[in-house]
Amino acid sequence: MVRTVLVVVVALSVSASWAADFKPAVVFDKGGKFDKSFNEGVWNGIRKFVDETGVEVLEFQVTNEAQREQAMRRMVRRGATVVLAVGFSQADAINAVAADHPGRQFAIIDVFWLDRPNLRQYSFKEHEGSYLVGVAAALTSKTGKIGFVGGMDVPLIRKFACGYVQGAREARSGVEVLRNMTGTTPAAWNDPAKGAELARGQIDRGADIVYHAAGATGLGVIRAVADAGKLAIGVDSNQNGVAPGHVLTSMLKRVDVAAYQTLKDAMDGKFTAGVVTLGLAEGGVDWAQDEHNADLVSAEVRAAVERAKADIIAGRIIVHNYERDSNCPF
Repeated sequence: MVRTVLVVVVALSVSASWAADFKPAVVFDKGGKFDKSFNEGVWNGIRKFVDETGVEVLEFQVTNEAQREQAMRRMVRRGATVVLAVGFSQADAINAVAADHPGRQFAIIDVFWLDRPNLRQYSFKEHEGSYLVGVAAALTSKTGKIGFVGGMDVPLIRKFACGYVQGAREARSGVEVLRNMTGTTPAAWNDPAKGAELARGQIDRGADIVYHAAGATGLGVIRAVADAGKLAIGVDSNQNGVAPGHVLTSMLKRVDVAAYQTLKDAMDGKFTAGVVTLGLAEGGVDWAQDEHNADLVSAEVRAAVERAKADIIAGRIIVHNYERDSNCPF
């Protein structure tokens, strides 16, 4: 009995020591952790980790390009044992810092092309989730015209667009998909006024549903679409409640899962490097259904989307991945 108690005390002591040495950090991208989209999805995962463990997480929000690497190095100097970077724009910075600190652990979301033994990379099958909302948009549209507004014009966002167009066209013959990108610099993620302008332009051309993949810029898209009495489609986080009654659905990208799992694995000594890819089959992407859009999605549309989801998971539908083949045939 005494021996058992001693073993428990020693185990608790080791656990407490490990917890004291563990210090996680996160570097958010432009748009901020309350962008109601990509960054906020990561924040939700961080918040879940903090609520469950009570462990403090160092954090920094990037406002200009030079801050990325500086912030990561500052986190390491402050004792961070694992650093999570949000977004592909931070790839060069985390690659350099991880190389200089092989004894620390690093992770990044939306990157799959780096090669460091202390770096975990998360890649998502956004094209699969975008296919689903393309089906929903095409079958719900009254005009036969739907829209897409992307943020920064990069292969990742073209991946969203291509999946969306494929889903729409395979669900409804003759549907027209209008497409615009907000810009070619990281500022494109945080320009709601430009997003609203592009959405209004697509509505003027006949689109009655507009899907955005534009971070905080997308809030402008949703507001403009709602003001026009049309339907928007949100992205990353569940944005159905941003404009209730005017958001058909949201393409969920579970960056919260990636953020939570990174910190939890690092704390539990289970951190592994390499690429983690999350799609429909892994629960990494999906479409959002809740009380805000229950009256907007018909039973027929819901059934069609769920059939498409099952077919993608089973391999009966192959969704084009623009990042692997930079040519969208749809």
